[in-house]
Amino acid sequence: MSASTVEPDAQPLGLRERKKLQTRQNISDTATRLFLERGFEAVTIAEIAAAADVAKMTVTNYFPRKEDLALDMSDVFVDSLARTVRERRSGESALAALRRVYLEWAAERNPIQGFSGPEFGRLMTESPALAARVREFHEARENRLAETLAAETHAAADDFTPRIVAALLGGIHRALFEDTLRRTVDGVPDDANAALLVERTRAAFDVLEPALGEYAVRA
Repeated sequence: MSASTVEPDAQPLGLRERKKLQTRQNISDTATRLFLERGFEAVTIAEIAAAADVAKMTVTNYFPRKEDLALDMSDVFVDSLARTVRERRSGESALAALRRVYLEWAAERNPIQGFSGPEFGRLMTESPALAARVREFHEARENRLAETLAAETHAAADDFTPRIVAALLGGIHRALFEDTLRRTVDGVPDDANAALLVERTRAAFDVLEPALGEYAVRA
């Protein structure tokens, strides 16, 4: 999950902003290299700062939590499901939009869907701190999705439906992500991993189709 991401429709950045992004990426890349070499718990913020040739405060300004040095796709990960719903096509339900995008992620071997590479996958799964942080991302993503579904369907404040739907749709992604990550760590080639992911994605969405196929359809 370690990568820097710029929105495709973002405006061109000025020199100062580009330098800040370069500094952030340098810190993240340096930290990831050290984590892979020595393990997450064994590396300190001070060592990362020294290796990246920046002040320790610079590291913490960009990454307030040590875990986010390794998991710096967190913003994209947390917003991924909600964004898919916000940008669904005309006539497309939330379920259909997410099915389509999940299959696209499988075809792309996207890290959001668990394609992290064996070494980085082991780093995430073997570190208790990183594993706990990933669980927090799953929870935050489900909450973001529930908020978006409520807004998109103009749900009343006491309507529990968006929360239930978010739990079901978020649960599918979490199960598929963890399954793909496990196979990645086990050394299953990406092509074989993606083929099984496509099969399981279709099966999972088929289960929910009768209940959610007409929910949150964009007019």
